[in-house]
Amino acid sequence: MDTGSHAHGENPKNATVKIYVNGRILPRPEAVVSVFDSGFLLGDGVWEGIRLHNGKLAFIDRHLERLYEGAKAIDLDVGMTPDELHETILQTCRANDMDSGVHIRLVVTRGLKTTPYQSPRANIGKATVVIIPEWKQPNTAVLDTGLRLHTVHVHRGAPDVQDPGWNSLSKLNCISACIQAEKAGADEALMLDPQGFVATCNSTHFFIVRKGEVLTSSGLYCLAGITRGNVLRVAAEMGIPARETTFPLTKVYSADEAFVTGTFAGLIPVRDVDGRTIGIGGLGPITKKLRQGYYDLIARECPPSEIAV
Repeated sequence: MDTGSHAHGENPKNATVKIYVNGRILPRPEAVVSVFDSGFLLGDGVWEGIRLHNGKLAFIDRHLERLYEGAKAIDLDVGMTPDELHETILQTCRANDMDSGVHIRLVVTRGLKTTPYQSPRANIGKATVVIIPEWKQPNTAVLDTGLRLHTVHVHRGAPDVQDPGWNSLSKLNCISACIQAEKAGADEALMLDPQGFVATCNSTHFFIVRKGEVLTSSGLYCLAGITRGNVLRVAAEMGIPARETTFPLTKVYSADEAFVTGTFAGLIPVRDVDGRTIGIGGLGPITKKLRQGYYDLIARECPPSEIAV
């Protein structure tokens, strides 16, 4: 991919990467799951995206807390303790001689079914756990030039429909939003909440800067983003006013800056929304300052060590 919030260059080493599947670390071509797996059949499961930096898993406690919270909500037994899962992820990275510049997709599904049916009563055995580590770095050009967003008709739903706080495998609403945005020539979708206020993007979280203050959505209709929370933390440490609130698109169009956040790329500026140029149409001064602060936070979280992963 060369555009969008997950734009990255291709690394030939990923063709031979080893992947963890249910207790085995396998070559990529052999890393498969059954057609009767709950994740394949129904999107029944939860997942996390995690970065490996200096042999350490960045903000892993928060990632695992979110994973287990979602699993508990859908009554899914992960089958490992958080500490065991943490160590298994590291073991998978060690099997690939990985240390930094690595993005990991952790997937946990409800496991095998006796027949294609949605009820967990049709499940047998334990959860399916898959760990996919890849050498993957953000496209630096996108980090500099920023993204184009398009507001879509697909809204983020309330918790009584499908809790947006679940990092679930069932992503069709976000995929539909992504498709609409891409058909409109944008990089990512800006999604509204049921009242019409800005909620989030289809795969990242959205922020604006107005008169020196950083604003993001109320958080009621979006995932509890790890990077989102870290940016709010960094802003507080830097003395930059920042808060969660509700705001309409009108405030977006007239913002001084805008950016999105995510585990993979950190902070990416937004250059326009629905054809309206935001600020200077690129990386603004507060976004730049927060991004450096976020990089510094990762460095504190994952300092170099003499023993590589």
